Formats: sequence, structure tokens, C-alpha cells
Amino acid sequence: MADHYYTNQPSIAHDRKVWDTQLRAHKFRFVSDAGVFAKGGVDYGSRVLIEVMNIPEDAQVLDVGCGYGPIGLTAARLASRGGHVTMIDVNRRAIELAQENASNNKVANVTILESDLFTALGERQFDVILTNPPIRAGKETVHAIFEGAYDRLRDGGALWIVIQKKQGAPSAKQKLEALFGQVDEMTKDKGYRVYRATK
Repeated sequence: MADHYYTNQPSIAHDRKVWDTQLRAHKFRFVSDAGVFAKGGVDYGSRVLIEVMNIPEDAQVLDVGCGYGPIGLTAARLASRGGHVTMIDVNRRAIELAQENASNNKVANVTILESDLFTALGERQFDVILTNPPIRAGKETVHAIFEGAYDRLRDGGALWIVIQKKQGAPSAKQKLEALFGQVDEMTKDKGYRVYRATK
């Protein structure tokens, strides 16, 4: 089977890339590699989510499917020193890159864990959960992320997701409304929708 970015241990040959970018007025230098999502630069959907996501000071934040780290590391920079971001991904190569990027960008208020969905988290609860879900992993996986997020959010907490209209935004919104009740469309941009589902 071909490797996907949601493969636990990609076997594809390494092809490391380094580039500089700015997210929410913060400068980053990212290292990426073959076998992870959007290896050549921060993808448009993640940028749309990053631009609109609201990270309260002192929030406990979870980034599901963190990849090499652009969403979670930006959230950590937006949180005050009392805030903390936990970043999880099933892809071991992505986790190693996220750890490297956190270190290189001097982002200390993060915990980065290899985790198949939420298995590594135990009973931990969060104020904010962020995800650019792995659409290619299938609807079942995406819905499992929504369900797991609901269970791990504190009351009043919010799940923020970005999804393309043509890749299932309407059915994703339906699923979120069934779970959360309150779902707001926070922005739309070039076919991407950002939804905030509040518990």
C-alpha cells in the first residue's frame, strides 16, 4: 500500500525542505519532509484556520493531526505563557519534525505525542481543539476525530476545524451539529470553511 500522511511509519525516502514563513505576525522556520502532509509549505486550508482561530490566554489546546506543526506551534505562540498546546499525530515522521520545529522556533509550551487518534491522551480535557482533518483517511476517521474531540472538550470549549466544501464540508457540519448543537461558520475562503463547534 502506498504511504499516506496518516501512515504510522512512512517508508518513502526522505526529502527534507526548510523554509521561512509568517503566521499571525509570528515568524517561523519550518523543516518538513516527504511522507507528511503539505511537505512543501503551509497548506492553504491550515492558513485559513490559523488566521481565524481564537486561542484564549492560558488555554489548554489540542492540535489533532498536527503534521510538522504549523497550527499547533502558532497556537502556542498565541497562548500566553500559562497556555499549553498538546500536538498529536499518528505519523512518527511528522511527530519528529514537529518536535524539531518546536525546538528550532523556541516554542516551549508544547507537548508533542505520537498518538492514533486520542489514545495517548488518557482522560485529559482541553479548552480548544484544532484540526485540519485527514480527509483522505475517510469519513469514518474524520467523524471519529469529531466524536473524540467532543468527549475531550471542557464545557464551553470549542472545536475548530477547516474543511473544503467539495471534500465534505456540508456533511461535516451536519455531524458537528448532531454532536455539539452549536456550530458557527467562522469564515469561508476559496472553497474552505472554518467551523467552530462549541460544547
